[in-house]
Order: sequence, then structure tokens, then C-alpha cells
Amino acid sequence: MEVILKQDLKNLGYKDDVVKVRNGYGRNFLIPQGIAIQATESSKKMLTETIKQRAFKEQKIKAEAQKMADSLQNLTLTIGAKVGDTGKIFGSVNTLQIAEALKAKGFNIDRKQIQIEEEHIKSTGSYEATINLHKELKIKLNFEVVAE
Repeated sequence: MEVILKQDLKNLGYKDDVVKVRNGYGRNFLIPQGIAIQATESSKKMLTETIKQRAFKEQKIKAEAQKMADSLQNLTLTIGAKVGDTGKIFGSVNTLQIAEALKAKGFNIDRKQIQIEEEHIKSTGSYEATINLHKELKIKLNFEVVAE
């Protein structure tokens, strides 16, 4: 079954992508939840028309994302965390702390756009995160966790 996604869905595709899914997944989950519509001939024609109309806006958004990526390229964040006697962090560093540190530097990036390579950061040191600025533009961001 082919469906047209109405919103971005992790591990499946982005908004307005035509993807092939299993019949039950499409009929029982994606379509009732409003995440997708069935890809008929008429809906595909409407999709191509809306894609043509959005091309200019999309190009502008991509240019802004590229400008942000250029300014983030050489940035290294420093995130402070409370550390015990053994050098371990109380709790762990997650995407929320990275988003807040970026906001303090003047970059408005949602925490859902940030993915940390390590599963749980529980000690000080240098780490790397991936930021999804646009569906075609992903950058690596270096950050350092230091003791407060």
C-alpha cells in the first residue's frame, strides 16, 4: 500500500513523501491517526501541485538552515553538570541541556532535532551530537561536559 505522509515520521519519511507500507500499518494506524492519506491518482496529482507551489518557500528555508549550519560548524558547546567525587555526573546530559546551551548562544533549535551519539552521557568529556536542521542538511556538533 502506498501512502502520502502528512507529517515527518522518524524511520519512515518526511512530509509529502510517497512511501510504501504494509496494508495493516497504513489502514489501521497511519490513516486513522491523520499521519498519512492513501496515495490514489488524484491525491498524487494534488501532491505534485502543492510541491511545485512550495518549492520557493522550501528553497528559502533551506538557505536559512545552511546559514545556521555555517555558523554552528565551528562551535563547541560547554555544558556544566554536577559531578560527584568519582567523576560521574548526577543524572545524565541529554538533548534538553544541549538545546538550552544553544539557545543561550542565540540558536533556536528544538531538542527533537538533536540526536546524541552516546546513549547516556554520565561522565565528563568531549562528545558529538547530530543536529537535523533540514531534511537534507544534518551537521555534527561537538560539545564538552565539564564539572560545575
